[in-house]
Amino acid sequence: MKRLLALVAGGLGLRALLRRRLRPALSPSPAEDLRAKLARTKTQPAEPESQSMPAPEPEQEPEPEPEPEQEPEPEPEPETVDSRRADVHAKARQAIDDLGGS
Repeated sequence: MKRLLALVAGGLGLRALLRRRLRPALSPSPAEDLRAKLARTKTQPAEPESQSMPAPEPEQEPEPEPEPEQEPEPEPEPETVDSRRADVHAKARQAIDDLGGS
């Protein structure tokens, strides 16, 4: 029985291996596509610019209206490390007291 099981498993493995080797490539990689495009652009001669047509002039955009200046908001004073630490400890003590009282 063990030999039969080993033979079936080996046959399935061999079949999968052969299938993978014989399967054609699904599509060329994107890198190969880009290399082909680059090669085509290198072999094509550069198009001469036509001298009969004048270059279009860029349109002039109207100048934007200046925005009214706003007063800057006062920056809050930075907290010190000690004050933040004390605040965190106070909140933790309060949470412990709330849990312990329940």
